[in-house]
Amino acid sequence: MSRLLTPHPARHPNPTVKAQALAYLMFERPDLELTERFLTDFGLRVAARTNEALFLRGTAPTPFCYVALRGNEPRFVGFGLRLGSREDLEKLAALPGASEIEPMPWPGGGERILLTDPSGFTVHAVFGMAEAAALPHRAPVRLNFADERPRINDTQRPPLSPPEVIRLGHVVLEVADYQATADWYTRHFGFIPSDVQVLPDGSPAVAFLRLDLGDRPADHHTLALAQGVVPTYSHSAYEVVDADAVGMGQRVLRDRGWRHAWGIGRHILGSQIFDYWHDPHGDKHEHYTDGDLFTADVATGVHPTSRDAMAQWGQPMPRGFTQPKLTPATLIRALRHLRRSPDLSIGKLRTLARLFG
Repeated sequence: MSRLLTPHPARHPNPTVKAQALAYLMFERPDLELTERFLTDFGLRVAARTNEALFLRGTAPTPFCYVALRGNEPRFVGFGLRLGSREDLEKLAALPGASEIEPMPWPGGGERILLTDPSGFTVHAVFGMAEAAALPHRAPVRLNFADERPRINDTQRPPLSPPEVIRLGHVVLEVADYQATADWYTRHFGFIPSDVQVLPDGSPAVAFLRLDLGDRPADHHTLALAQGVVPTYSHSAYEVVDADAVGMGQRVLRDRGWRHAWGIGRHILGSQIFDYWHDPHGDKHEHYTDGDLFTADVATGVHPTSRDAMAQWGQPMPRGFTQPKLTPATLIRALRHLRRSPDLSIGKLRTLARLFG
């Protein structure tokens, strides 16, 4: 078992609120039509569309889980977290830098405030969104195992079509100010570190954070934060009904000319069967099924980090999978963060490059 030898993400004893769900992700995209084509091939469905915004959903009753806003440059903006009460919304509205409570102008309505986390990502705290009607999706396929054979005189013929995304599962971000950002989410939204991966010097490199839902099981991680050189979106993950849906997603997305990123495999931390795809702007989106669920009383696990620590089986993680897009502007920002972030050093950059470069 690895040990943490430096300060590290930890559950807060008295967080401001406890977020109840990841509500949606927000992106800016110059071409909403191209964005829609990829996302519907991926398995999301259009919930609403205007000239300036495209809203997509899964089959779950969430009114939308993905919004693409028209913008000049493609970029990840941030995400929304659903709260359990208006009192929680009022508590967060009292934080320094929080916006006033305002009506939610998007599908489902309700109210929201706008916050900015220590890495500069926009966070919407949302309460009162109305649920939409759930949409039908196919039932999981019945599997015959060596010791149990429930399917007799029947065949497996899942439809050749985009897999039906059920819901948004998690988002993963790379951040330069790792400790401050992890502390902000545990302190103000009650996230619990399910597992932390550490570098050889004992410092944390990745924190997989789950919601504190008490005795109700929560996804192994709803938010994950990785040590990076600049704040950037890594990927987001969407649950599908079974492993056949993951495989059918690969078949359909490959046939339609989209660019594959990594998979199919099974993660170690979280246990998901996964498959990653690039959208038209190079941002990664993951199909997954069979993820771990933890209640609040499960203790934080600590593990060494490496490329081999990312999957139990499947192809090895490709080199460059976790590298940010390198542009002159990115390099300037990286140097700026290297000078001022207490979490970055030349030695740590060398270690990260050796492990993941």
